[in-house]
Amino acid sequence: MKTAIIAHRGASKIAPENTMPAFKLASKIGADGIETDVQLTKDNIPILIHDETLKRTTNGQGYVKDFTCDELKQLDAGAWFSDKYVGTQILTLEQFLKWAQKENSFTIHLELKTNIIEYKHIESLVLEQIKHFNLENNTIISSFNPQSIKQMGHLTTKVETALLLSQRTKKPLDYVKQIGADGLHIRYSLLTKRLVEESNQHTIPIRVYTVNRPTQLMRCYKWKCNGLFTDVPHTAMEYQQVYNFKNQ
Repeated sequence: MKTAIIAHRGASKIAPENTMPAFKLASKIGADGIETDVQLTKDNIPILIHDETLKRTTNGQGYVKDFTCDELKQLDAGAWFSDKYVGTQILTLEQFLKWAQKENSFTIHLELKTNIIEYKHIESLVLEQIKHFNLENNTIISSFNPQSIKQMGHLTTKVETALLLSQRTKKPLDYVKQIGADGLHIRYSLLTKRLVEESNQHTIPIRVYTVNRPTQLMRCYKWKCNGLFTDVPHTAMEYQQVYNFKNQ
């Protein structure tokens, strides 16, 4: 089984995270998937940004939820990274999905950022756009919030879902089944060979975040994780080739 290489917020080590340059680089590199984060604007537009606040990755201040989409579009989401990306805009989910549909070369991973702010109706708004672009079979929805996973399950059975975990939990695979998720996405520090083996036995895909170091990458390949999220998809692909060569 080939471990899928998923570009975490795009190729976020070499371009500003969750922006079109980062996504285009990830696609050009040949990543198997692209992951991005979804929040809601004041006027209920799904928009791609990791933090609930604007300060870290834009020249704005305040909470994403307190601004309209048009207002957020006026911000610079690239200058913080380097001068090369001055003027880069925040993307809407619609813009991203429209581009992804044309590319048609990778799996889309959408993380609903509902673990701090429970955006009302975000699940149905995101699903509406996924359906509009006919990407139900090519999209995986994840969240740290089990209620978002349950809600998505109520809305559709056509889109795969995954529970995100950052802390140790007793019987995590039982919990995944309990909330109706299809897969499990875990922090690298939670990864054990036994958990991978158990997930395979239960046919529950297990993917690991955020895997950047060579030793971590090689362990994921060796243990045959279903996927890994990485800021350096170009490096991950190089080491996957090395692993495959050594284990032919």
